[in-house]
Amino acid sequence: MKYIDEYRNSALAQHIAAAIRNAASPARIYRFMEFCGGHTHAIARYGLPDLLPGNVHMIHGPGCPVCVLPIGRIDMAIELALRHHAIVCTYADTLRVPASDGRSLLRARAQGGDVRMVYAVDDALRIAREHPDRAVVFFAIGFETTTPPTAVAILQAAAENLHNFSVLCCHVLTPAAIAAILDAPAGEAPQGVPLDGFVGPAHVSTVIGSEPYAAFARAYRKPVVIAGFEPLDLMQAILMLVQQVNEGRAEVENEFMRAVTPSGNRKAQALMAQVFELRERFEWRGLGEIPHSALRIRDAYAAFDAERRFELGYRSVADNRACECGAILRGLKRPIDCKLFGTVCTPETPMGSCMVSSEGACAAHYTYGRHKDAQASAA
Repeated sequence: MKYIDEYRNSALAQHIAAAIRNAASPARIYRFMEFCGGHTHAIARYGLPDLLPGNVHMIHGPGCPVCVLPIGRIDMAIELALRHHAIVCTYADTLRVPASDGRSLLRARAQGGDVRMVYAVDDALRIAREHPDRAVVFFAIGFETTTPPTAVAILQAAAENLHNFSVLCCHVLTPAAIAAILDAPAGEAPQGVPLDGFVGPAHVSTVIGSEPYAAFARAYRKPVVIAGFEPLDLMQAILMLVQQVNEGRAEVENEFMRAVTPSGNRKAQALMAQVFELRERFEWRGLGEIPHSALRIRDAYAAFDAERRFELGYRSVADNRACECGAILRGLKRPIDCKLFGTVCTPETPMGSCMVSSEGACAAHYTYGRHKDAQASAA
């Protein structure tokens, strides 16, 4: 299968693993953060940590769009469904993310709210056309990958005068989150974690390109290697990061050249710039408020902004104290460090956001890593 089988070749994986073992200095520890939730899922699924030497550590990052969605934003969507009686449309994983008071969008639907799962924003537009007498709100989440389709939907709604359609915009930005992680103090307190480099996100980088990471590499002296989602992509990226660290380089390198260019997708960037502008501040689950880290709808398209249309106010809500999702999203803890992991918190009964999406660190470890933990404990 072109572009899949050749990136899952076990012999090549062993060859790259040997190269990493030879390159990694036994005198130091290498700590690399995979920002993207898709990478977290792939690393767990293919058991890549088993191929790495013990001094090369992969650390989960906050790149799962469902995981970083704060409780207050889900509460706003629930308010739209229950108090304003709007049809709320969103992606499947978002329905199960815990909100305040034990609620979720799925439970709001059980209480009579019209909450619908969609595969794409186009589905929400279709529902708006089919129900001209109902307000239809698309609960838009995600990084730069999912933002251009939302921009196109708003432009399409404007072109059709589809005034019963609006968007609860919760799109967030990757570079700002990376900066927030790097600006945190190193060490255990209050929220920093020592890092030697980043595996750069794949899908996001197809949109924004590799150039936006150059400032981080220079300013923070942290190498970035953009990687695809296949196991050989990730192994090669880890080798490139180890080599940069050994050579004292802090550059942006692109392992995913078959899909990512330096400047990215200019058309998608133009659409985003036409419809959205930077928010001054936005709260991330686990990371707190980060300046200029999210987007809002421009005044020219205010009629399609659900926050303004329904005069929604944002209220910050603290996470469950027993849940360690915040520390896991910051790379300070692993899923197995959470007392709830695998007991009361499972993919079927998630207590925290990291257990909801398959890209979440807890869900990935529950699916692919918990049996290994059990075997290690038994031994």
